[in-house]
Amino acid sequence: MKSPNHHTLDLFGTRPFEPQPLASGAWLLPQFASAQAADLVTAVDQIALQSPFRHMVTRGGFRMSVAMTNCGALGWTSDRRGYRYASLDVLSGKPWPPMPGVFLELANAAANAGGFNTLVPDACLINKYVRGARMSLHQDRDESDFSAPIVSVSLGLPAIFLFGGDTRTDKPQRVPLQHGDVVVWGGDARLRYHGVLPLKQGLHPLTGAHRINLTFRRAG
Repeated sequence: MKSPNHHTLDLFGTRPFEPQPLASGAWLLPQFASAQAADLVTAVDQIALQSPFRHMVTRGGFRMSVAMTNCGALGWTSDRRGYRYASLDVLSGKPWPPMPGVFLELANAAANAGGFNTLVPDACLINKYVRGARMSLHQDRDESDFSAPIVSVSLGLPAIFLFGGDTRTDKPQRVPLQHGDVVVWGGDARLRYHGVLPLKQGLHPLTGAHRINLTFRRAG
C-alpha cells in the first residue's frame, strides 16, 4: 500500500480533490465519482432489469431495510442459512449480470487514489436506500481475500456513514457522505466495523427519493 498524493486528480483528471484520512488504511475521496455518476446510475438500472432489487433476510430471520442486488462473477446473499457469495442469482437461477466497464474503471481508480494497488473486483453489492433504511454496524468478512481494499461509492441522497473500530463496541466516526463521494478502506482498516444511519427523506435529481451505494470487493 502506498500513501495517497495530496491534490489527487479525480477519475477524469478534471479537478483536484483532497483525500481525507479516516484511519490507517481508510480514506474518504470527496466527489471522486461525481463526473461518472449518471453513467453509474444508468448501469445500475440495467443491472436491476436482469437481477431486481430485493430485501434479503438475515440468518436471524429479520428482513433487511435496504434493498439489494449484485453484479460481477459473485454476488453477496443472505438468508437463514447465513451470509455467503454465490455465482448464481437465486431469483433467476442465472449468473449475476456482468460488471460494467464503468464500474471496473472506477473501482480500480479509487483503490489507487486511496493508496492501494490495482483492484480487480469480482463482486459489486448494490444497495438501494429509501427513507428510514439503515445498515447496522458490521464487518465485511465473508470474502476469502482480505488483501484487497473495499471501495464504497455513494450516489443520490446524502447519508451518514459510520466508520468504527476493530470491535463492535468501539465508538464509530460519523462521516457525512454526499453524491459522488467514495470511501476506500483496506490494510489495517480492512475489517473495521461500519454502517449507515437511517436515511433521511429527500429528493435527488438523479436518483429521486433513493440513495444508491456500490460496494466493490475481491470476494473469491
